Amino acid sequence: MPLREQGVRDTTQYTRFNYMRKRKKRSVGHFNSVTACISTTMVFILVGTVVFFATMADNLGRTLRENFTVEVLLDDSITHQDRQQLRNYLNRQPYTRLVKYMSKEEATKQQAEALDTDPNDFLGYSPIPASFEVHLKAEYANSDSLHLFMPPIKKKSFVSDVVYPEDLMDNVNHNIKNVSIALLVVALLLAFISISLINNTMRLSVARRKHAIQTMKLVGAKWSFIRKPFLWQAFWIGLISSALSDGVLFAGMHALTLWDAQIAGLITPFVMLSTLLFVPVFGIFLIILSAFFSVNKHLQMSRNESYLY
Repeated sequence: MPLREQGVRDTTQYTRFNYMRKRKKRSVGHFNSVTACISTTMVFILVGTVVFFATMADNLGRTLRENFTVEVLLDDSITHQDRQQLRNYLNRQPYTRLVKYMSKEEATKQQAEALDTDPNDFLGYSPIPASFEVHLKAEYANSDSLHLFMPPIKKKSFVSDVVYPEDLMDNVNHNIKNVSIALLVVALLLAFISISLINNTMRLSVARRKHAIQTMKLVGAKWSFIRKPFLWQAFWIGLISSALSDGVLFAGMHALTLWDAQIAGLITPFVMLSTLLFVPVFGIFLIILSAFFSVNKHLQMSRNESYLY
């Protein structure tokens, strides 16, 4: 075979080999990016689930506290003017969420329906007084606040008594505090696991291109120039993973609202927005930060250290 034809054939084979090698590297790079997206999405779903249960538990605790009421029992001799002044006074207080008035007749009717006995039948009169039902704000539903705010109401001449479930309130607050501490410990543990998983994912992604980093260092590229494609890649991985995880979390929350009406009442727009916004903000920031430190670690290595890493 002539030398010229042999040279052309060798050149063609080399070009084909070089093309196949680049294509293989590109395929491997795409596969690594897809793998990083999948693993990051799973971590983001875990983070979002923790945020969802934490915000829903806080919402549940607030709902339980707001169900507590203070009954202000009124004297039968109270005038309409005094009753209206007391209502205005209660509405102005910082602990008040809602005030409802129950007349003597209405209270007697409810008591008769509950006990199936009308006190007027055997007493000739109703001993049940009219009352104001004060629904408390969650932050004031505790013994300390009530001991501070209730005595001035009791001192009023047309108030016969102020009744509230102090023991039950203390038990509920104690249980909510214990559950909150347990959830905080679990959240911190899962946050540590999530950070470790994301950091390891980015370290492996950067380590696969360590030779490219060392080559760019040898030709005199600036560290910021070398970092840039890695940070952009981390940003896009974080953005895509956040979108996928938010889609899964939204579908799960929507399914829960359809499954049970009581749970639907706890999954407020605030709970949904907190969950869906926290994932991209926290996730993208964390993945970019992990990529930054991973690339810096390789930039600080010598070529020999990079081969041993």
